[in-house]
Amino acid sequence: MSGRCRMVVAAVAMFAAGGSAGAQSPFPSKPVHIFVPYAAGGGVDILARTLGEVVSRQWGQTVVVENRPGAGGVVASQALAASPPDGYTLIVVASGHATNPFLYPKIPYDTFKDFTPISLLASSPNILLVRADSPFKTLGDLIAQARSKPGSLSFGHAGNGTSTHLAGELLKNLAKIDLNAIPYKGGAPAINDLLGGQIPMSFNNGPESVGQLEAGTVRALAVTTAARAPFLPNIPSMAETVTGYDTEVWWGVLGPAGMSPDLVAKLSHDFVAALNTDSVKERLGKLGASPIGSSPQQFDAKIHADYKKWGPIIEAAGMKAE
Repeated sequence: MSGRCRMVVAAVAMFAAGGSAGAQSPFPSKPVHIFVPYAAGGGVDILARTLGEVVSRQWGQTVVVENRPGAGGVVASQALAASPPDGYTLIVVASGHATNPFLYPKIPYDTFKDFTPISLLASSPNILLVRADSPFKTLGDLIAQARSKPGSLSFGHAGNGTSTHLAGELLKNLAKIDLNAIPYKGGAPAINDLLGGQIPMSFNNGPESVGQLEAGTVRALAVTTAARAPFLPNIPSMAETVTGYDTEVWWGVLGPAGMSPDLVAKLSHDFVAALNTDSVKERLGKLGASPIGSSPQQFDAKIHADYKKWGPIIEAAGMKAE
């Protein structure tokens, strides 16, 4: 082989090796963006930022949390569905993700085909809140008022079809009372109006409620799970007053459709590892959320189960997005 040929072969070999190394560069090699479909300060936002700090340290890369509120999560979900399936754009969704197809007949994506489940992250009871100076001391007081003056009371929630909206609709259905549902772009704005006196009560999840409860600005009348919540042992469950009442909110992380199995497995492993760190467990515990950490397959099954559970209830109630 001539000297010139050897140089060409060597150059080709170096190029191939360089290309292989570039293709196999470890994920992530640049900042990762996580969409939050609700306003800053709400439960999804708190969870995303808490986990983002931990995985950022694990990865050695910046995690950018972007709040993209609107349409009960549809705005952010649509943006994710249009993103490249390279793992650099993710979303933390709440349980309303499974019910949006019933609320938005022309939803701009397929809830099951356009996303890749990565992990079910955590769950929490929702909490029925009133202002600290509210005349309602118990859930029974509130129900009595609603029955004596039908339609006189309103409750705030994080958006049509969200778990907090469904929590209120379930109370209306089981207690046989008439309440006006007031949608907000997330739980934090609902609490703001509760504090401002614009609404008499609000359903909110644990992470966005705990700070206000500790500050003494709001009072919890009940938690929405069948049993009392460990982080609020003195607060009754809804079921203690309204037989059969039981619901919660969950959160999970999704990627766009078409992600490689190896990348999905890595992301699932890393988020579950983050959930199992002492700092995250402590943080979530104080906020009233229980870490879960599931496989992608388990999270996919959960989305399908909630779709089947809540669909008939939403349709029977005639609930539609505004």
